[in-house]
Amino acid sequence: MTRKNQFWKGMLLGAVAGGVLSLLDKDTREAMKENVIKTSSKVSYIVRHPGEVTEKVKETAEKIKSTFETVSEDIYYITDKVEELRELTPQVTELLKETKETFAHNEEDGLLDDVLGKGEINHK
Repeated sequence: MTRKNQFWKGMLLGAVAGGVLSLLDKDTREAMKENVIKTSSKVSYIVRHPGEVTEKVKETAEKIKSTFETVSEDIYYITDKVEELRELTPQVTELLKETKETFAHNEEDGLLDDVLGKGEINHK
């Protein structure tokens, strides 16, 4: 266990040393100062108003839950429609083939021309 403790202790000391060295740069110090002020302000607000923060978290969780349910319903609906199309497509394909065959078969009789209005209609 001693070696494991030494490892983590060394990691912690290295991180602290790196942080301290990075603070030698003036811009880094100023940025850290701003971040500490903002964070401490937010933590202070949370400590003073825990109920409000809890309520906001609950509201956000409820919105996420509602959105998830809506998306789930939409996915179910789309999946159902895709399945209907899968079942309907072979039927439509077969109907189109039959229609094509019927018109092709009756084309010799001039039925297709009559239906399309191209036939010779001389009924005077």
